[in-house]
Amino acid sequence: MRMPTPDAKIISKRSIIVERLQQIVPRGAFGENVIIDSAGLSAYECDGLSAYRQLPLVVVLPETTEQVSKILKYCNETGVKVVARGAGTSLSGGALPLADAVMLGLGKFNQILNIDYANRAVVTQSGVTNLSISEAVSAADFYYAPDPSSQIVCSIGGNVAENSGGVHCLKYGLTTNNLLGLEIVLMNGDIIKLGGKHLDSEGYDLLGIMTGSEGLLGVITEVTLRILKKPETARAMLIGFDDAALAGDCVAAIIGSGIIPSGMEMMDKLAIKATEEFVHAGYPSNIETLLIVELDGPLDEVTDLIARVQNIVNGLGSGYIRVSESETEREKFWAGRKAAFPAIGRITPDYYCVDGTIPRARLPEVLMRISKMSQKYKLRVANVFHAGDGNLHPLIMYDANKLGELERAEEFGTEILILCVEVGGVLTGEHGVGVEKRDLMEKVFTEEDLKQQQRLKCAFDPNGLLNPGKVFPTLHRCAELGRVHIHHGQTPFPDIPRF
Repeated sequence: MRMPTPDAKIISKRSIIVERLQQIVPRGAFGENVIIDSAGLSAYECDGLSAYRQLPLVVVLPETTEQVSKILKYCNETGVKVVARGAGTSLSGGALPLADAVMLGLGKFNQILNIDYANRAVVTQSGVTNLSISEAVSAADFYYAPDPSSQIVCSIGGNVAENSGGVHCLKYGLTTNNLLGLEIVLMNGDIIKLGGKHLDSEGYDLLGIMTGSEGLLGVITEVTLRILKKPETARAMLIGFDDAALAGDCVAAIIGSGIIPSGMEMMDKLAIKATEEFVHAGYPSNIETLLIVELDGPLDEVTDLIARVQNIVNGLGSGYIRVSESETEREKFWAGRKAAFPAIGRITPDYYCVDGTIPRARLPEVLMRISKMSQKYKLRVANVFHAGDGNLHPLIMYDANKLGELERAEEFGTEILILCVEVGGVLTGEHGVGVEKRDLMEKVFTEEDLKQQQRLKCAFDPNGLLNPGKVFPTLHRCAELGRVHIHHGQTPFPDIPRF
């Protein structure tokens, strides 16, 4: 893994940097807000992609947006790199520290600031966990739709940075579809507001640019989210197949019939077995592939949709159908799916979670080829993924203590991602690029594509100090990129004076 060469001059000035940060963020009621001891720094040495580790230069834990502004302004003026971190659940190395960078931890931005049911909006600080939003509005029968499997710990600011999805993104969208506004701090210390409780904004879509920007453009301190009324009825179906190809056909058939489930997940036999032993969700043990299909809405509509799905499933020869009969049972079905990752962790020393997206129609083919790759690399793989939108999460099992297994797992994951691109998909669905997929970006984008993206970064961070080494395989200096290329032909509005 290639990362930027540490700046020896910055490292030599560590004591000066620490002293200034301590002035900006003094000791609080719960202890120091600037961490410099090795034991404290080790808690921040990696994110969810734990195979890559690096102690940061220093960790600072601001408590206010104004403190974040002062930190960034100081670092910008002195040429110090900054890596922002929420809950550290990124699975792509997006929050991996640098030896010569300040780690900006946002864990103290943990307050929900405003709940506005009339406008169906919540204003929250960026360090609040995803699940906390739904819990805060549950008593009024509202909820926040995007629900990553890590929702109990992942921060809402991190969700915006990675454009996270979850099991219900098929019907209700990713973070970008449920985001109304942001407060962000730019690298020069400027604090800006984008969007708000209103449904749309004039001008350039800067809100869209920030969503999924992986900490390269600014630091998110406040988020305004759309909340939804809980559906009248929600029922989940377990559908079993003896052939993964038939399960893939079932996904395509349901969507093709015009039915949009609120969630549609797929698990293979290895994932089913591991999850059932861990959670006891009531999954069948004698099938090869399990679909979890949830339908929600008015009772009559849900009843009709269940009947239609059953007809489709019966036509494909499924040997197992079970429909939840209570809210408790429905939640139990989903508890198994959301615990799939830790369930796999119980049966293997290590695993590598791949994140790629493909067209739904190519599911059977891709699953078959992943199975062949498993034999090639001599590593087991459990498939757990969002079948409805084609977002794959193969879990490659390995033992880092065995020579060469980590390298084989990475090669296996790389081949899966390249396959995703080959069949018309993309490198990531919700985990981001980070350092994990950075060197594969040229499989999707041309050199000029990547340069144009970097020109956008230069507009926000001209000195390249925010989260360097992530996303782009080759980072150009802003001066090298020059201005955005514009065709200076005849003006399209000759009647408007030009200055």
